[in-house]
Amino acid sequence: MNPSSSAPSSPVLQIDALGFAYPDQPAIASNWSARVGPGVTLLYGDTGAGKTALLQVIAGALPARGGLTVAGASLAAAPEAYRRNVFFVDPSTDRFDQSTVHACTAALREGDAGFDEARWQALVEGLSLTPHLEKSMFMLSTGSKRKVWLAAALASSRPLVLLDEPTAALDAGSVRCLWRSLGELAGPATGRAFVVASAEHIDAVPLAATISLPLR
Repeated sequence: MNPSSSAPSSPVLQIDALGFAYPDQPAIASNWSARVGPGVTLLYGDTGAGKTALLQVIAGALPARGGLTVAGASLAAAPEAYRRNVFFVDPSTDRFDQSTVHACTAALREGDAGFDEARWQALVEGLSLTPHLEKSMFMLSTGSKRKVWLAAALASSRPLVLLDEPTAALDAGSVRCLWRSLGELAGPATGRAFVVASAEHIDAVPLAATISLPLR
């Protein structure tokens, strides 16, 4: 389903004539437009199809042609306001390696006045992060690093959350916690949009829309 066909008149994310390609590679997006409303939107495609790159473009981390607007803030006109409206889960980065889990979370929630402390604490417990809170991020496994980012993302109040293969390297209990929490947050009353990039179809939570790569 194309999200532009069913999203509300005031979408959380509006994409206008987006164009992006790596040098000497086929375009991942070419004059692509879409409107993404509240709820969970699946960004579906095989490994190597460009899901991560597209999320990085939407996050404002990779330059691209066209227009991107989140909750009324345009990336071109108001880049700082735009980026404050987006939470991109990026556990592959090394910029927090020397920080403790607590310090990393403090950095990720900076400027987020609506951050839900109680939900974060529940997620810490549900994701079995409690023993790791005072450890440096470089000491954590790949799965535990992802959990730190997921807990901060799901406790945030940012209108758009981008999740790249969120279940990768997670144990079964943490996967259940993730889908349960996402299901609670994805209702229309929250007004928030969650874009989940995955090489597999998702049936653990109701989907508002699906974007399939390659883009047509």
